[in-house]
Amino acid sequence: MRPDAPAPAPLGPPAGGGPSAQPGAGGTAPWDQPGAGSARDLRSARFRKGREESWDRLDRLVTKLEKKGLGTLTANEAVELPMLYQAGLSSMAVARGTILDRNLLDYLEGLSLRAYLVVYGPRTSILEVSARFISNGLPRAVWALRFHVLVSFLILSLATVAGFLAVISDPGNFPDLVPPELASGRDFKATSAELALSIFGNWENLEEALIHFANSLFRHNTMVAILCFSLGFCLGVPTVLVLISNGLTLGAMIGLFQAKGLGLEFLGWLSIHGTTELSAIVLAGAAGLGVAEKILLPGQGPRLANLARHGRDAAAVMVGVVMMLLVAGILEGCFRQLIDDTALRFLVALTAFSFWLWYFSRGGRAAGDAQAFRDGRRARRRQ
Repeated sequence: MRPDAPAPAPLGPPAGGGPSAQPGAGGTAPWDQPGAGSARDLRSARFRKGREESWDRLDRLVTKLEKKGLGTLTANEAVELPMLYQAGLSSMAVARGTILDRNLLDYLEGLSLRAYLVVYGPRTSILEVSARFISNGLPRAVWALRFHVLVSFLILSLATVAGFLAVISDPGNFPDLVPPELASGRDFKATSAELALSIFGNWENLEEALIHFANSLFRHNTMVAILCFSLGFCLGVPTVLVLISNGLTLGAMIGLFQAKGLGLEFLGWLSIHGTTELSAIVLAGAAGLGVAEKILLPGQGPRLANLARHGRDAAAVMVGVVMMLLVAGILEGCFRQLIDDTALRFLVALTAFSFWLWYFSRGGRAAGDAQAFRDGRRARRRQ
């Protein structure tokens, strides 16, 4: 067990004032550079006597850990390290309150800080933390917001159905629901052949078109996701409106292709990336609704404290949203146009959806394991 010692505080000038002694020509240690005939150097020499060996030993152990890692320590070294660290802190505290040379103070401060990092610092790398977040943290955060995910999905789905019915019943509603920059010429003025060309086999300048189209949609979808989350602080009303707006646009586009006899083909074209992209937007909406709930219904304790505690799940979900949108951008830029067969497109979409469903369902097990761990820790404390 590591000692319960504080982190070493930065040192100020030594008590008693006065500039540090200038380094001499000799010396075998970083601090051993006394000035000639100085009373301060005499006190430093007396202070170092009997302590230099432990400082040197701590320095060697810290250097070993910095270069080779914790696994290289022997059992004796693992026991010795915290004791040497405590002794180093004690020496630094004494040195700070006495009139010693600046070189010794700087050395002890640097050694104590290095030792603090290897004794109390994180034991995992960035890659290990990232892997832990992807394998458990993100699914658990989504599971914690599962009710909000359901609400967000229902809002988007109902808005999509409403947009579809509005366009099927009156094609004049299409321009009101789909902005011109998203329509890109795909409207009721276009023929079925022209619309089919936008979803099948348009190989002219394909590479440039794919890069531009995927980049444009990625920026648009990222902006939608950010709005869904960030506007949750406005009590969730703008989040709901953004979800409704996107659902109406999606339903209007489906209605357009259905009216032209290409409804199934358009759904196949859309589904390759849509299963990932729309799932990300649903999660972003859920994150925004989760924030809104904690503002309106904070529960026990201060509102800001509850918001900060539960907002971590929403922030973790948004990290996952960005990852999903990157995946959707790859699917948009490659598979959607390169795969012409509608059945194969649905197969790719089903595979992607099954993966996300399996991945996020792991959050329930991860949350159960975390709760069991917390319950066991409380039981041990009561004992």
